[in-house]
Amino acid sequence: MKIGFLGAGAMGGAILSGAINAGVLDPKQVYVSDMSDQIKEKYAALGCNIVKDNEELGRAADIAVLAVKPQYAAPALAGFGSTMDGKAVISIMAGVTVERLRKMIAGNIRVLRTMPNTPALVNAGAFALCNETDLTADEKAFAEKLFSSIGIVEWMNEHLIDTACGLSGSGPAFVAEFIEALGDGGVLEGLPRATAYRLAAQTVMGAAKMILETGMHPAQLKDMVSSPGGTTITGCQVLEEMGFRAAAINAVQAATNKSREL
Repeated sequence: MKIGFLGAGAMGGAILSGAINAGVLDPKQVYVSDMSDQIKEKYAALGCNIVKDNEELGRAADIAVLAVKPQYAAPALAGFGSTMDGKAVISIMAGVTVERLRKMIAGNIRVLRTMPNTPALVNAGAFALCNETDLTADEKAFAEKLFSSIGIVEWMNEHLIDTACGLSGSGPAFVAEFIEALGDGGVLEGLPRATAYRLAAQTVMGAAKMILETGMHPAQLKDMVSSPGGTTITGCQVLEEMGFRAAAINAVQAATNKSREL
């Protein structure tokens, strides 16, 4: 199976590099189209095939991964011409629905819409994949294997993709703000800033790993740490008083609504 990458920048490149490193993709089966000479040189050095334009990519690939920025989607996809007729595309473009994709690509295509997030850059991504897809069984299996090589995969109906955008797509920014705030608290109480950020980031990562690997409810972890009359429950009381949980819920809701607008 020959795989084309229309765009291999930050997110597309994270998926491509991760899949190559995991052995899911052989560079010889990969075709790359990108406007950046630096990116093309990078993947040529890894053994990938570099094409001169999107039409050549469409002719070469059995499946095309669409990883261009949404605002550039229309001209980039028009560049396929009719070369994708009868083939499959996997889109990681935020806000571009399956219906819109079919209108932007000439011919009869099979489509899988996905929502990635930036921790894919460190092989810790969270990928939402649409149930409403007409990919063949083999193509779906390939997609799941591709994304599972650099993160976790959750299948869902397309109307929930905007929610995934608000939660896992925007979530890294929310978590980063939390880590920064935790670090600031440590600095306020005397820790060097670099130490405070390392402790805060490792604490968030460790807590998340405990929840994922044990399957425990987040409240269980909170209760494990909260001794009667202790430091943790005192801090939790302040978070409740300041509306921490409500703010997080409202942030996800606001990001979801913005995704729907876009």
